[in-house]
Amino acid sequence: MSDTAAAVPRFTSFVMLAEMRTGSNFLEANLNALDGVTCLGEMFNPRFIGGSKRQEGFGYDMEAREKDPLGLLHAMRDQTPGLSGFRYFHDHDQRILPAVMEDPACAKIILTRNPLESYISWQIARATEQWRLTNVKNLKTARAEFDPAGFEAHLENVQDFQIRLMHMLQVSGQTAFYIDYEDIQDLDVLNGLAAWLGVSARLEAVDASLVKQNPGALSDKVTNPQVMEEALSRLDRFNLARTPNFEPRRSAAVPSYIASDQGRLLYMPVKGGPVAEVTAWLAALGDVTGEFTRKSLRDWELAHPGNLSFTVLRHPLLRAHTAFTDLIVSGRLKEHRNALVRAHHAELPPRGQDFADTDSHRAAFLAFLRYAKLSLSGQTSQRVDPHWASQTAILQGFAAIRSPDLVIREERLSAGLAHLGAELGFRSPPVAIAPEPTGALENIWCEELETAAQDAWPRDYSAFGFGRWKV
Repeated sequence: MSDTAAAVPRFTSFVMLAEMRTGSNFLEANLNALDGVTCLGEMFNPRFIGGSKRQEGFGYDMEAREKDPLGLLHAMRDQTPGLSGFRYFHDHDQRILPAVMEDPACAKIILTRNPLESYISWQIARATEQWRLTNVKNLKTARAEFDPAGFEAHLENVQDFQIRLMHMLQVSGQTAFYIDYEDIQDLDVLNGLAAWLGVSARLEAVDASLVKQNPGALSDKVTNPQVMEEALSRLDRFNLARTPNFEPRRSAAVPSYIASDQGRLLYMPVKGGPVAEVTAWLAALGDVTGEFTRKSLRDWELAHPGNLSFTVLRHPLLRAHTAFTDLIVSGRLKEHRNALVRAHHAELPPRGQDFADTDSHRAAFLAFLRYAKLSLSGQTSQRVDPHWASQTAILQGFAAIRSPDLVIREERLSAGLAHLGAELGFRSPPVAIAPEPTGALENIWCEELETAAQDAWPRDYSAFGFGRWKV
């Protein structure tokens, strides 16, 4: 390696990713005590620029920053010598986060604190209006009233932000320097941060200009400790109720969208549902458009102001049976059919033929439901086909382009389409649902099939309120 290459700094800027009352003021003070390092405060706080009551920085006032936040980002870097950075919280300008997270030359310092401690500290600071303390003689004391709903909202914001940061780091192949509130007074840790940033300066002592404002036990800082204890006991700290999800993310599937120009409706189909019936209903409105690209979809939306989008969900058990008969039994998905027979010992009739009896039909369908569960969990070699991908994942894929304005359950399809017609000022034509899929499932239904479907698509049952298919 040449001397020139060796001299290239690891980072050219940094961002401190934190929240209110996590010790970010203290960490900023210690970063500023390092020669060649400048932390400029909360440059993208919606209420000020850099610090409280400051409305201008680097030639940008609040209005200019709103119009061009990236311009301010570049200006502060260009005009600040050495390694410069700023503090960023979850509610700061959202346009800035991708700019710093996708830049490998911007170092990410992630500061965390016990969310209960930070919440109570925030409540006390609001009550005393004292956000930082430099002289203990000026300490204002107060106890906060613990608000269970407020804390749960705070916890959700913190967790969502941390998950988002982790995902952005993972997809860009970067790492961050994680530091907890308990460690920011550890001189060795702070100097380790300096080494990680690539600066030669080291601290001889921790900055003593700021004083901890609220020492003591958490129970002593609130007026209603019993309420706090009861609220915390109800929180699922280890997320025991979470359903693990290993299903791959799905794209928006824009080419499958179907639009009615006359009705100003955009149908976002969920494969395995009543797609043919809804498409026929749209055709009855006239002027149907399909096979969109993202550009042509955008053009259609602009040409049809006030348009509404919708999708239709089918009960998971019925949708699974439709996929089973149309794709597996028929042999259209040859690789999945072969895997079901070889690895899961399903006894299927020859392609194009029916089952000999209901027992063999039921047993083979049960094997498919168990196969689908393994498929969705990433435990098979075959890809997840969209006809049995969870409807939750499909709607999440839609959201990358636009979320549907209306989600209709199949059993309420006529009422849902009539509602769309009323919204857009036309009378809904009749819609017919083919009886065959329901009738075939009716003949083989049993409790074991119901349970297997719930095991395979738990998120669909919980997210969309599906109950038993047969009551």
